[in-house]
Amino acid sequence: MLLRQDINDDFLNLFTKIVENEPLDNDNKLNLFVLKISNNSFNLGDLTEELENALLTYALSRHTYNELVDQKKLGNLASKAREKLRNAKSNEGELGELLLYCLLESHLHAPKLLTKLELKTASNDYVKGADGVHLLQIDKSSYQIVFGESKLNSDLHKGIKDAFDSIKTMMDNDLRKMRYEISLVNSNILKEVVTEESAEILKKLLIPTENDDNLNIDNSFGVFLGFDIEISDDERKMNHSQFREHINDRVKTAVNNQIPTINKFLNESNFLGYDFYFYIIPFSELERVRKDIISQLK
Repeated sequence: MLLRQDINDDFLNLFTKIVENEPLDNDNKLNLFVLKISNNSFNLGDLTEELENALLTYALSRHTYNELVDQKKLGNLASKAREKLRNAKSNEGELGELLLYCLLESHLHAPKLLTKLELKTASNDYVKGADGVHLLQIDKSSYQIVFGESKLNSDLHKGIKDAFDSIKTMMDNDLRKMRYEISLVNSNILKEVVTEESAEILKKLLIPTENDDNLNIDNSFGVFLGFDIEISDDERKMNHSQFREHINDRVKTAVNNQIPTINKFLNESNFLGYDFYFYIIPFSELERVRKDIISQLK
């Protein structure tokens, strides 16, 4: 692995994996994870705690993070990360962006190249089209630049449509130019790898003029979709075991109903030839949860 993976696999212990790497059309992958349930509610407390830790490496470049850790300025580390977040009332997307970052690192094992929060003070039009950019190694000579897109929408169908619309805009802005912009925006990224050989490979991956015939480079997309599932008082009266089984079944049915929509988009000509990695997580009272978690992180 060329870059350090900052979110380890333990992050996935927060979830029950309802569907994992289920094939979609054209060899794309679908993952449906449900937060662990405690007392007939999604366990948001543990999620918030883990996201508080993840925010440090999400919001800050590795260079800034390493510098502050080396100087033992841990208070500055936390405050600099928090100040990047927008106010919870106007913050509609950053919970999804943070979750996407965590899932692409911990599940897909694709370390970040940079995230949208790192670009808050950067003048950059290309990469701002992506919610994050990650690097996935397929084999010794094949890599994918994974462009992230996250949507939190109570209506899963609308979230899917909005995600593909955003991805099409990214593609129209030229993904090849995006790769080059990454290397310009994050000038320290080549210093973050362990060996000179790794730095040379990363340079060839990101800068089109440096590419050679020994490396295969493709662009792909990591998509996070958060949606709302209403839970009634009658459902909450179920015993714990029944409730977990019932909610998991409801969520799986809701997502299965949308697979034809996802496949319809995947078969459109402009999306052919790209790999898509979907991560879907349900929430109850999504709007409130989004504000509560961001408020606590802020």
